[in-house]
Amino acid sequence: MTEHYDVAIIGGGSAGLAALKQLANLGKQAVLIEAGKQVGSKNVSGGILYSKRPKRGSTHNVEDVYENFLSEAPVERKITKYILHAVSKDKEFAIDLTSAHEYQANFAYSVLLNRLNGWFAKQAGEAAEKQGGGIVSGVHVRSITLNDEKTIIETDEIEPFEVKAVIAADGVNSEIAQLTGARPKFTPAQLYQGVKVVVKLPEEIIEQRFGIGPDEGAAHLFSGDITLNHIGGGFLYTNHDTLSVGAVYHYDSLLGRPAEPYTLIDALLKNPMVSEFIKDEVAVKQEIDKSLPKEEQLRIRFAVSKLVKTWNELRDAHYSPAARRKLVEAGKYKSEDEIKARLDSIRNELQTKYATRFVTDYVELEYSAKLVPDGKRCMMKKPYHKNVLFIGDAAGRGVFIGPRIEGINVGIDDAVRAANSVARAIDRNDFSTLGEHYTQQVEESPFTRDMREIDKDYLKTFLDAAKDVPKDIVGQRYGMIFRLMSSGTFRGLAVGFANILGYDKLLPMVESEETYVQVPIEIAERLGQTVTATYTPTIPGVAERIARLKYDDDRQPHIKVLDPESEFMKKLVMLCPTSCYSLEAGKVMLQHEACIECGTCAKETEWRHPRGEKGVIFQYG
Repeated sequence: MTEHYDVAIIGGGSAGLAALKQLANLGKQAVLIEAGKQVGSKNVSGGILYSKRPKRGSTHNVEDVYENFLSEAPVERKITKYILHAVSKDKEFAIDLTSAHEYQANFAYSVLLNRLNGWFAKQAGEAAEKQGGGIVSGVHVRSITLNDEKTIIETDEIEPFEVKAVIAADGVNSEIAQLTGARPKFTPAQLYQGVKVVVKLPEEIIEQRFGIGPDEGAAHLFSGDITLNHIGGGFLYTNHDTLSVGAVYHYDSLLGRPAEPYTLIDALLKNPMVSEFIKDEVAVKQEIDKSLPKEEQLRIRFAVSKLVKTWNELRDAHYSPAARRKLVEAGKYKSEDEIKARLDSIRNELQTKYATRFVTDYVELEYSAKLVPDGKRCMMKKPYHKNVLFIGDAAGRGVFIGPRIEGINVGIDDAVRAANSVARAIDRNDFSTLGEHYTQQVEESPFTRDMREIDKDYLKTFLDAAKDVPKDIVGQRYGMIFRLMSSGTFRGLAVGFANILGYDKLLPMVESEETYVQVPIEIAERLGQTVTATYTPTIPGVAERIARLKYDDDRQPHIKVLDPESEFMKKLVMLCPTSCYSLEAGKVMLQHEACIECGTCAKETEWRHPRGEKGVIFQYG
């Protein structure tokens, strides 16, 4: 017998999980299909999760979907400081954009998606089970058969099942979109490529270094010469006891001037300001005397590794009030002073007995990458196909407006609108207008308006924050516009005219190498202060970064190169974040084992997600 469900949600990211929870809140039966072994293990974000309060219209925020979000969710830090840095070599000029960051916002938290989506999954899964649904992980959807009477979903792992509607939340490289023919693949002109590393740094050191309190966080953006002449920039977000450091660049810009993605993030890490932000004390083991007996070498290696591990763990606890308190309450130490004494004792033993050196460097934990849709360019005008609704990245929806970058919250808003539309169709037992109703709901979203129109109030907030930048610094092309925009009357007229023209006419002028590279360099050179690095970071190569990742390898390739001699694929030899491609005798060859499933190559490949439980497994995301 074929299993029957009201709704299938494909993809266990933040958007898909919000759809599942909302449907359960509405008393509807839904099942979520996720390819990863655990929900969250395939998800990557910069990332900041916003809750918004627009002046016009309303959004469905995360705390509306998850009633206990504010009290229980494993978020990292509430972002209370938002700074844009113009950089040129060792010079830096900061513009405080906190007011623009807080514009129409209830709050914003830095997040790591493995932890957060795991929590979302628990809340959504438990609610869905009460309605006869739930989450099925480790399953990859292979095909969808649509007709007027029923929809059959086939997977690589379980028996086919039947549903009344589908919500596609399977990301920017949506296989559901390809299977249904709902939209073509996104082009490089419609996308950004993001590359990120997670850096380890103890909790109280983060607070001291970034000038924030225990319940606060900071976001720093970077533009100028760190872009290596590409359109985009860098970011650094403070987490609880890690940092998210990354680079996001327009894909078209990368194709025009190909560069290995890891060189873009390396340029950011080498910037003196960033290297000072990420630095930490690192224990470096000495080479063991090879003349010693093998048994003695093994004993020393084991002893040093154990001591270093203990030192790292105890040091993290020493710089965390909650961890210190927990150790004392558990009776492992009599006081916080005793924790510090034990830490010093281990350090002394490592130095005197095993010649371990303690140096200034940084500790990189995880490397990841993903493609991000630019909603201004690629949001679906009709985000549905028959009874299949597309949400979040799968629908090409994301807000990229200068320093304003929002995606997770947009996907959650879409998810609630999709769930509400599906619930309405179920209640009426009529799915004939499902897609049209959902499209209408999406059209009413303030995020849709943001993807189409310039918000003059946000623009004023941004210009006010940049008031200290001399108007003549942006050159003849933009100087007059910048000066005129300072006038409220002219700004209103100009924005109205610009919105009539539309983003597609304005973007070639606004998003240029001049605005992302040359102007920030000029600002830094004329107004910036010199920043001196106290060390040179030891940056791992891409092979070492890949080696640190966790994989469940699949012997069945999930990518097939369609034209190994195309110019696009030849550029992928450089643009693949994990160097999966090589050029041999003029043809591009694929080694898929190191693939992190970013989809950078999807445009000219037969691209699909790996089978259930296979592929990369992110620990942070």
